[in-house]
Amino acid sequence: MSAAILPLIAPLIDGVLQLKSMSDDDLLDVVTIEEQIYPHPWTRGNFIDSVQSNYQCHVLRDGEGRMLGYFLMMLMLDEAHLLNLSVRGDLHGQGFGRYLLNEVVKIAHTHLMSSILLEVRPSNLRALAVYQRFGFVRIGLRKHYYPAAAGQREDAIVMRLVL
Repeated sequence: MSAAILPLIAPLIDGVLQLKSMSDDDLLDVVTIEEQIYPHPWTRGNFIDSVQSNYQCHVLRDGEGRMLGYFLMMLMLDEAHLLNLSVRGDLHGQGFGRYLLNEVVKIAHTHLMSSILLEVRPSNLRALAVYQRFGFVRIGLRKHYYPAAAGQREDAIVMRLVL
């Protein structure tokens, strides 16, 4: 665990974190978090498809088994695509997103990826700030990528972290 992150999260859970591959048993907690934090959440089917496609799908739990967050990442040739990284809403700003990003990078390194690509909503200011502080840089914009309120669409900022 990164020393920079430990002081932020240790008081919450006594430093005990369990990162494991996502399974069917995790889906209820994952979907519950997804629906609580996003106006346009992934569906249970989206998560099932990702797990069945053998993407890198991981959940983070505390020492008592409570779900803290999760991520899903697709590995393609030499580039990883971070599809979803989420932290339980009541834990935002406490270092868990950065912890998960560290784990994403470790997995990408293990699989000899040269970079990690992601999309993020311009309206998701918290996530944008986390990704920028982590070293991701904006490389493009996907117009009308995400569903938005009232049948509208929202752009996606494309970001990359070179490993």
